Amino acid sequence: MGFFINIAEPDLQVVAIQVSEVMGGYIHMFAILAAVSVGAGLMLAFGIFRIVKNIPLNLAFAAIYGAICILAIFSSEDMVAIGFDTSGATTGALTVPLVLALSIGISSMKKDSKSAEEDSFGLVGIMSAGAVFGILVLNIFVKTDGITGMLKSHDPQASSLFGPFAAQMPKIAFESFIALFPIMAMFVIFQKAQFKLHKKTFRKMIMGFIYTYIGLCVFLAGASAGFMNVGNFIGHSLAARENKAILVGTGFFVGMLTILTEPAVYILTRQIESVTSGYIKRRTVLFALSLGVAAAVGLSMLRIAVPGIRLWHYLLPGFALSILMTFFVPKIFVGIAFDSGGVASGPMSATFILAFAQGASDAMEHSDILTDSFGVIAMVAMTPLLALQILGLVYKIKSRKSEV
Repeated sequence: MGFFINIAEPDLQVVAIQVSEVMGGYIHMFAILAAVSVGAGLMLAFGIFRIVKNIPLNLAFAAIYGAICILAIFSSEDMVAIGFDTSGATTGALTVPLVLALSIGISSMKKDSKSAEEDSFGLVGIMSAGAVFGILVLNIFVKTDGITGMLKSHDPQASSLFGPFAAQMPKIAFESFIALFPIMAMFVIFQKAQFKLHKKTFRKMIMGFIYTYIGLCVFLAGASAGFMNVGNFIGHSLAARENKAILVGTGFFVGMLTILTEPAVYILTRQIESVTSGYIKRRTVLFALSLGVAAAVGLSMLRIAVPGIRLWHYLLPGFALSILMTFFVPKIFVGIAFDSGGVASGPMSATFILAFAQGASDAMEHSDILTDSFGVIAMVAMTPLLALQILGLVYKIKSRKSEV
């Protein structure tokens, strides 16, 4: 299920298309999709196993990211950035509602209510880590050393308003069908063999697949034919200015606004408020996420503007601190933080922010698009881990004071 739902995830498809285009087709988008989806599927299975066997979440994340660090040593820098970017892209509009519901459903079967509440979160974060595994393992078989990234040129002066979208639609319609068909086929098989749903209910679900297919086609056509071009153009225009502080400041502002437009973020924050019976307010979580994502995009623009700043300068201490904090933060905040990291990097990050970074990198003479622009989604996925766990420490201190 994890494999098929990730194959169909629109955010992941957008990132896979961008990676393939920047690499000049050296790695096909379906190879990227397959590698990421295999890793995510395996990690989803491990995450469910963890809930059933009561394995502590902090130990699970420490083991997962420890293994990722070992793999990263033997991988190229560009593929590490791509791996973490695809990790963020796996958690979008299709995967988040399904995985959150799955996590809460399995956890609710536990007799211990406190344990059930804590285990309701974390599965999204574990699944998204599988994407990094998939890309790094792919890099073992497909070497990318010596490849220079190139941004595909787009003409902002289009002769027809709907022409670019119409030209993209046949290809997108076919790829979307291939992506959704396995999920639909699996559902039909289970309906015949196991579910035995009422015909009216079954027809409603089939209509749901049709609406999803139409929405997927429209989203991908809009993203590839128009929306990403806007991000490229703005990023390139700002980076071409002499004052690079404008680029960094705009990145900070864009990051803060972007999180407010992510649909999956609203699903998660409502789920958090519901599961904790209002103890953790959704507005508080949203505020912490906004600051975290704003810092992520701002720091990413600084990395592009200043030569010598590498992605691992951010990710290594950031993830190390995140893992260390899991041993001191209330357990429920650990799961919420790692889920939020994946959810924050949704459709807006996969389309506009990544395109914004690519345009900025293309305008810099010293910058390589493949090495410097990819990694911005990884930053968007990492900073909420710190922001939400810091929020958890604040709640912990606050609750201790109230007890005294």
